[in-house]
Amino acid sequence: MTNMRDAAMNSKAWPFEEARALLKRYEKAPPEKGYVLFETGYGPSGLPHIGTFGEVLRTTMIRRAFEVISDIPTRLICFSDDMDGMRKVPGNVPNQERLAEDLQRPLTSVYDPFEEFESFGHHNNAMLRRFLDTFGFEYEFYSATEFYKSGQFDEVLKRAVERYDDIMKVMLKSLREERQQTYSCFLPIHPETGRVLYVPMKKVDAETYTITFDDPDGREWTLPVTGGNVKLQWKPDFGARWAALDVDFEMYGKDHSTNTPIYDRICEILGGRKPNHFTYELFLDDKGEKISKSKGNGLSIDEWLSYASTESLSYFMYQKPKTAKRMHFDVIPRAMDEYHQQLRAYPDQTDEQKVANPVFHIHGHNVPASDMVVSFSMLLNLASVASAEDKETLWGFIRRYAPEATPETHPGLDAAAGYAVRYFNDFVKPEKVYRLPTDLERQALVELRDALKDWGGPMDAEELQGLVFAVGREKFDPLRDWFKALYEVLLGASQGPRFGGFIALYGVQETVQLIDRALDGDFA
Repeated sequence: MTNMRDAAMNSKAWPFEEARALLKRYEKAPPEKGYVLFETGYGPSGLPHIGTFGEVLRTTMIRRAFEVISDIPTRLICFSDDMDGMRKVPGNVPNQERLAEDLQRPLTSVYDPFEEFESFGHHNNAMLRRFLDTFGFEYEFYSATEFYKSGQFDEVLKRAVERYDDIMKVMLKSLREERQQTYSCFLPIHPETGRVLYVPMKKVDAETYTITFDDPDGREWTLPVTGGNVKLQWKPDFGARWAALDVDFEMYGKDHSTNTPIYDRICEILGGRKPNHFTYELFLDDKGEKISKSKGNGLSIDEWLSYASTESLSYFMYQKPKTAKRMHFDVIPRAMDEYHQQLRAYPDQTDEQKVANPVFHIHGHNVPASDMVVSFSMLLNLASVASAEDKETLWGFIRRYAPEATPETHPGLDAAAGYAVRYFNDFVKPEKVYRLPTDLERQALVELRDALKDWGGPMDAEELQGLVFAVGREKFDPLRDWFKALYEVLLGASQGPRFGGFIALYGVQETVQLIDRALDGDFA
């Protein structure tokens, strides 16, 4: 462990860089509260999307890195802003007309369009927790509604009344002139309609801790700021929450970065110490647009997990968090294969290499062994040529290639075979485009077929790859044109696996028959 800690203190892996910065926060004295607090925020205005998950995962990676280099205990809070008013009806939920009746009500007072929970906020909170539990995260869940109504926020709200002018000074600088006229950091909940009101304050009373305002009908109301009668606007809410909980670390997307000075200053005005931050780039859909909860565009967590393992998604999230990521189905196969490449490399690595390996940040000290004796991309190609409708078809080939493998001894491989069949049928099959070979390609394919007919060597991927190379080297320059031809003519794809490995898995005589069918024009 000591060697691992030493390696971690010098590692350039981004979770360790953030963890070391966080440790500096307490280099003079440990936290008075007895732990370092990590927080992630979630706005349950729509179904949780993959970016929400990524935020918790990446925070957990930094938390895990911190625990390697420090003995200070840690906690992680996932905070749901479920007292926010519903500003618009999400486009990807049922019963939209009924939902529209509850516009501007706190999300925990909004009708659940799925009719499963007491409110839309409760429904979305449950979805978030289910997603997080799927991945085994250790976290504590906080609801803003409970936080405000239970009185846990009361002291900070009172302080906000006392320092109202200071908060408003910070906020008004950031607003357009017309917005300045009506802005208040306090949002009262209307006692009759239950809606969140965006109205100017007539009076903020630091003796009684009340606010006075007119509702949209011109009636005057005075409400205590405590007990859930009033919530804070979202920017002040950020800073107030940090002050109330004494948060040490929170990350968020790049779209929040311009507001960081505002969040920090309000936290300080309210008596807190601003936390450490980490800003990540946004997730984009296949058109390059930002993923949105209300639009439901981009990949969902459930969709990813229909086609690949949880660990492959974690691997994808680990990579380059400061770079914008396009979340589309075509990123899945590569993530699956690269994750297992890193797993295979891990046991033989030095401590310095291990702490830089993504699988350490996914699994901590309990990194499993990979049981993928066949790559995911190879399984996809096998599903293609075998027209597989179920994973048992693939196992017929896998058993011959790796006799020691069974679904019971290789559960990861078994799951991957199922994912591959599903992925092939949903994405690859509809896009397959075969073509006929050119005269030169036909000559090379005939030569390869005849060499395979006479093959007397072992079913060894490297030796078979050498044969494929030898046939192509004489006829193609550059050599990649030969492999491109193999993929397009035999597999109906523009790229594919190492072809020697494919032959070893699919079978020599089966590949001979595949070439014959392609030469006869059965596919194109």
